[in-house]
Amino acid sequence: MLPLYRSAQVRAMDSHAIGALGVPSYELMCRAGAAAWRLLHQRWPQARVVGVACGPGNNGGDGYVLARLARAAGCRVVLVAPPGGSPRTATARQALADWRAAGGSVMSFDGMLPEADVWVDAIYGIGLTRPPSEAAQSMIERINASRLPVLSLDVPSGLDADTGHAQGAAVRATVTLSFIAAKRGLYTGMARDFDGEVLLDRLDLKIGAFDDITPAAWLCRPDGLARWLGPRHPNAHKGEHGHVLCVGGEEGMGGAVRLCAEGALRTGVGLASVATRSSGVAALVAARPEAMTHAVEGAAELAPLVERATVLAVGPGLGQGAWGQSLYHAAVACGRPLVLDADALNLLAAEPIALPQAILTPHPGEAARLLGRDKADIQADRFGAAEALSQKFRCVVVLKGAGTIVAAPGEVPAVIGAGNPGMATGGMGDVLSGVIAALVAQGLPLFQAAVAGALLHSAAGDAAARIGGERGLLPSDLFPHLRRMANPE
Repeated sequence: MLPLYRSAQVRAMDSHAIGALGVPSYELMCRAGAAAWRLLHQRWPQARVVGVACGPGNNGGDGYVLARLARAAGCRVVLVAPPGGSPRTATARQALADWRAAGGSVMSFDGMLPEADVWVDAIYGIGLTRPPSEAAQSMIERINASRLPVLSLDVPSGLDADTGHAQGAAVRATVTLSFIAAKRGLYTGMARDFDGEVLLDRLDLKIGAFDDITPAAWLCRPDGLARWLGPRHPNAHKGEHGHVLCVGGEEGMGGAVRLCAEGALRTGVGLASVATRSSGVAALVAARPEAMTHAVEGAAELAPLVERATVLAVGPGLGQGAWGQSLYHAAVACGRPLVLDADALNLLAAEPIALPQAILTPHPGEAARLLGRDKADIQADRFGAAEALSQKFRCVVVLKGAGTIVAAPGEVPAVIGAGNPGMATGGMGDVLSGVIAALVAQGLPLFQAAVAGALLHSAAGDAAARIGGERGLLPSDLFPHLRRMANPE
């Protein structure tokens, strides 16, 4: 798990390194520029002409240092700055002076970029919370139009380091090298379209130097699944692994609840039951006989199934008609832990109530309805939206999308460091509901079950995509990978 931080926290780390650790500000800048040059030379060793776009802040200073080192190594360096972009900080001015002393020059951007083999983006750093200036926007657009490899320093210029959102143009990086600490905005939402491969260099600062700063989020990656999914003891029996009741499958939507049930089974739940329309029973029994399927036409018939269940997964194919509303209200009132998805979330949006024993799994459109906002507002600040949902409903929230975010009252949010665009297809959320419910049934606390379930589901999606590609990926393609990855070595 990689700790992620807000830009204000990283600035505090920078100040701590200078004040408490005794590392001069310009030394930190030189370390950053040197780390970036090493990475550039390693990734693009054939590059003979290095283009560097420098802004007026310390990010530009990092670029000046890189330019000086590249020139010393024998590369031809073309360095461009926006008109009137003289360095605003003492350290950046020193970096520029050293660049000039080494024989380097600065070209004022005139709307066109000189030719290069690779571009270094050092226009803006972590502090940008507004649209880029007109000149910077034009530079960014030209860098993107060049279709050359791009190394962004710290953050692709144009992105907000805290939210990952861009209010204007943003550099489309091939690689982003972050310094000192990882910035939380780079791992979710719009940023995933722009930051390419994200790497981190701590600039040789002492491990543990910033342990007193609580991360703003944690990045969870598949190699950490074993922390939640340990081996079972030899004398295990099905009763120890819980019972998931999947509620849904209105006329014409029985496939959704089937996917949910199989997701639970492939994640290791002891028992899985399905409460669905009578018309869907035969097909579901034929497709997945391991799921105990029951015809339920109203709340009264649901009650005995609820009594035997550990957790309910409600919403896949539920619909918002009288039948769906009846089962939804019965489930919400039953007192069992809940995983709510799809139409259960739409019904909750219509009548908001606190659900402290629930896990909500909205996509951005559902999150917008739950908060009474526009979808664009959700995507502009996914961390803020996830937190707002968790506070409003007093429960765990899994905000799906690129860089899924899991939030809960009193918890540091988790960002899921797995998943791919091929998973953006109908039915994936139904499988996720079953996966998370299965982990709740097996005894994980709600927040941990949500994090582990979202991570397992995304990792299984990546494994499936590696076999056949992203386009055309089906939710059912995840099932063999779920089983394998739910048993980490």
